[in-house]
Parts: sequence; structure tokens; C-alpha cells
Amino acid sequence: MGLFDGMLGNASRVDPRAAAQEFGRLLAQGEEVHAAYQLVRDSFLFTDRRLILVDKQGVTGRKVEYHSIPYRSITHFSVETAGTFDLDAELKIWLSGNAEPITKQFGKGVDVYEVQALMGAYLAR
Repeated sequence: MGLFDGMLGNASRVDPRAAAQEFGRLLAQGEEVHAAYQLVRDSFLFTDRRLILVDKQGVTGRKVEYHSIPYRSITHFSVETAGTFDLDAELKIWLSGNAEPITKQFGKGVDVYEVQALMGAYLAR
């Protein structure tokens, strides 16, 4: 991930095997990480069962919030591609019972069509 993307809050792709190893304690038996993205310290993982948001807090990042979102809780989502002047792509996820979406930004090098396909596949189940 480029430093500039990290400073802007844009996520970059991480090897799913590395993410599974790093966050293995969060995964249920047989659960697999299919895609992972990382912001400067925060991460989010697409598993075959849920979306996991990892929020490292504080100066040291020792305090961590793990937010697990079952795909069945997602009512809809949108993906916005990067443009000529707007260099980041964006994913918005709406959860049942929440009016405001969860928003994640991706650097220009991330294939947002892959993210779209992942979300579509998991929500169609």
C-alpha cells in the first residue's frame, strides 16, 4: 500500500492467506478468508460467512474492535469507481436497522469490480 493512499484512508488489497493467518483467532472452524483489504492500521476481511471490520484504536493500536457483520444483515450496497479527479473508489454497505451506510474507500489500484462480485455472490445466498 502506498503511503499516500494510507494517509487518504484508502484501502489496499492484502493476500487472503496472510490475513487468515493474522486474524485466525477470529475465524470460526472451517471459515475461509476470500479477500482482505487494509487501511493504515485497520483491516476488513470478506470471509465465506461474514464481513469482519478490524478497527485498531488509540495511539498504540493495542485496543482493537472487531466488528462482525453477517451477510444476511446487509440490505444493499453500492460501489463507486475511481474517476479522473476523484482518485479513490468507494464501497457503501447498508445494514438492516441503520439509516447510514458503512463506507470504505479503496485506492485506485484496487479492483472494485472484484469487491462488487464478492458482495453480490455473498448476498445472493
